[in-house]
Amino acid sequence: MNDLNKALDDISSIRRQVAHSTEFRGYGPATLACTGALALAASGVQALCLPDPANHIAAYLSIWIWTAALSAALIGTEMYARTRRIHSGMADEMIRMAVEQFLPSAAVGGLVTFVLIRFVPGSQWMLPGIWQVIFSLGIFSSCRFLPRAMAVVAGWYLLTGLTCLALADNRALSPWAMGIPYAAGQLIVAGILLFYSQEAKDEI
Repeated sequence: MNDLNKALDDISSIRRQVAHSTEFRGYGPATLACTGALALAASGVQALCLPDPANHIAAYLSIWIWTAALSAALIGTEMYARTRRIHSGMADEMIRMAVEQFLPSAAVGGLVTFVLIRFVPGSQWMLPGIWQVIFSLGIFSSCRFLPRAMAVVAGWYLLTGLTCLALADNRALSPWAMGIPYAAGQLIVAGILLFYSQEAKDEI
């Protein structure tokens, strides 16, 4: 029994090593483009319904948290299906690896949001910049198993996040301070994934 357990542990370790050296193909270009469209739609809703977000921060948070949750649900659903289809026997390891790369950033983003809203009154204008900087770190962390060009997207979110922070006032709560960076960023991601998926087909 000990030999069997050791063999199973060795197989599991090998599978994890193979997963870490394999390019993850579970993200779908069309779905990523849709999340960019969702960001623009959320910006439109905010522009029409929330002209003064600084004094209605709960409504502002509601718009963008629901947008993020819907985007995550769309990406997660397709990621599960694509990974099962493309990575087959390695699917569980690949999904676990993808989640492990982004989960810390998502958790940090949620905790920072809570602390700023609860304990630092008047700091709400910092949220869009902080969200984008943290999102860029999640992408940087994932670059090792995604196409190398994803570093450009991470750099984009870092730049837009720092730009929002540099505004240093409630202008950072403009609907376009979130909509434009995320719409453009997700479209760039979709383009990169589409290009590399086509390149992989051409090599077959």
